[in-house]
Amino acid sequence: MSVTDKLALRMHTEAEGGSFSKGNVSHTARQEDADHTNNADDSDDERAPRTLRDAPAKSDRTPSAKMPKQRDNKKRSKSSNKDEDSKKKKREPDAIEKEILAKSEKYQRGLKPTMGDEKPAAIKVRSKKAQPKIEHEKRRREIAIIDAARSEMLLTEQAGYLEAEGEMERTYKVTQDQLADSLDINSRAKIFDLKLEEFGPYVMDYTTNGRHLLLGGRKGHLATIDWRSGRLGAEFHVRETIRDVCWLHNENLFAVAQKKYAYIYDHSGAEVHCLQKHVEPTALGFLPFHFLLASTGMTGRLMYQDVTEGRIIGEHKPGYGPNHVLKVNPYNAVVHMGHGNGIVTMWSPRQSQPLAKMLCHKGPVQAMAIDRSGTYMATSGLDGSLKIWDIRNFKALHEYSTMRPAQSLDISQRGLLAAGWGANVTVWKDALVTKVDAPYMKRLLPSTTVSDVRFVPYDDVLGYGHSSGLSSIVIPGAGEPNFDAYVANPFETTKQRQEAEVKQLLDKLAPETIQLDPTFIGRLDPRSRDQRQLELLEEKRDQYAKDKAGGKYLDNEVKNKMKGRNSSAKRFARKRLNNIIDLKKLNEIESAKKKQQESEAKRRKIPESEKGALGRFYDEKRSTA
Repeated sequence: MSVTDKLALRMHTEAEGGSFSKGNVSHTARQEDADHTNNADDSDDERAPRTLRDAPAKSDRTPSAKMPKQRDNKKRSKSSNKDEDSKKKKREPDAIEKEILAKSEKYQRGLKPTMGDEKPAAIKVRSKKAQPKIEHEKRRREIAIIDAARSEMLLTEQAGYLEAEGEMERTYKVTQDQLADSLDINSRAKIFDLKLEEFGPYVMDYTTNGRHLLLGGRKGHLATIDWRSGRLGAEFHVRETIRDVCWLHNENLFAVAQKKYAYIYDHSGAEVHCLQKHVEPTALGFLPFHFLLASTGMTGRLMYQDVTEGRIIGEHKPGYGPNHVLKVNPYNAVVHMGHGNGIVTMWSPRQSQPLAKMLCHKGPVQAMAIDRSGTYMATSGLDGSLKIWDIRNFKALHEYSTMRPAQSLDISQRGLLAAGWGANVTVWKDALVTKVDAPYMKRLLPSTTVSDVRFVPYDDVLGYGHSSGLSSIVIPGAGEPNFDAYVANPFETTKQRQEAEVKQLLDKLAPETIQLDPTFIGRLDPRSRDQRQLELLEEKRDQYAKDKAGGKYLDNEVKNKMKGRNSSAKRFARKRLNNIIDLKKLNEIESAKKKQQESEAKRRKIPESEKGALGRFYDEKRSTA
């Protein structure tokens, strides 16, 4: 290579911001062009030599040529970041985010989530170490609320009701045979009648996922059925009266209220436990999040038993006689009991007194049902009335009447109310919110007496037991169309059921968490200790002023009675004893005088030298003492 070629190559490399030493001049221009094209996307700072021979010498480096470019790049990046920050600050939630925020209202528990660039309100805490933890927990809860609202976009199924075409048509006139002509094969198979006339009437219960059915005949017949596939699980006869049946946490265990005690059986029909504390039970209820079995019976007692540990958690006696109506509120796990005097009481296992009392009917309470939101309660009495109550303020909203007293009530997941009275089953739509003039659907089964009605969870099916067996009918719009597989999965496998059972046991709640308002858990009092004491003192002062104005603290009313010791007879007896002086009393007086003299003799005599100028006061003090 000639000298001119070397100089041209050196000038080319210096123009690009780099330099070569004498040892690196032997590289050809073709090699440099190839390296330059391969590293065109990389910056000068990120470009590294492949070998030590390719590395430039220290004397040939020109850092001054690179610095202006780095500074320019930094300035450009800062300006671009500022523009992006300004754009982000101006961005507002779009239409989809606003819709998600609107849907997130039902998932909020005192916390309002934010979207877009809106920042949540900061929580001020004294501890600087706890501040970031609280903020992180708050943000995590907001994300959970937003995710729950976004998941609704994946719920493609919608609930549909039976609609009448004209003004003259009524939905309650549509029979099951007419409805079956418009249904598919699977839905049509859900309309059936089981004739079991020997051991009726029957009571029934469905699992939380609506897949398994439990039947109990009054004369001792028990059966478990996977009613969707038609497989019979267990069937046996206990040869004893059965008053009520109840599934436990899943289809592996169920409880039966028999003539003398309550029993627990497994899926094969084998007896697992005999609960001898539950004497003559008439109604059963299970609390799935607390694993508690509640029962009441002819003794009038309410019993709570933990099915995981086997111990009695609570035992209450309302004092209203025998009971046969018991329902569990699915929202707060409070047990509602209906009594023979028309009163409904609400109980918690850890409180000896009822949480609330309601006078619902003039006669005995026959049946009760509570919706899954815990807001509405339906009761039926022997007076033939059916009332809807708002549990939040304990007031009656609507009242319906039936030809005969309803023996069983149930509320579906979508808010449909079903009542079984006589040989009829009547279903009302929107009966909880407004007063309805006509029923939604009804069915008559002649020569029978309906004993129990139950809606199937996550399905538009109503099952009811009667004196001749069991019947199942289709009620459009009754069940929830979309299910959460983590809560209840109608298509769960054996492995999923086992994992769900373990998770339920790990998430088991304590009995102390059962209250009318379940949101009290985790609630903090923002007031300081001094502020709470001042407010309590002010309340006491206001109460004292009201009582004093009402005449509670008058002098003539305040009497210091000592349980009869200050009566006239007692005072006369004491005077008489004081006036009588006998030998015993004289001996007591003499012994008291001797003790006084001995105590005076033991006192130390102070010499005159220690008395000083104030010595005379010592003698006066001793003489007076």
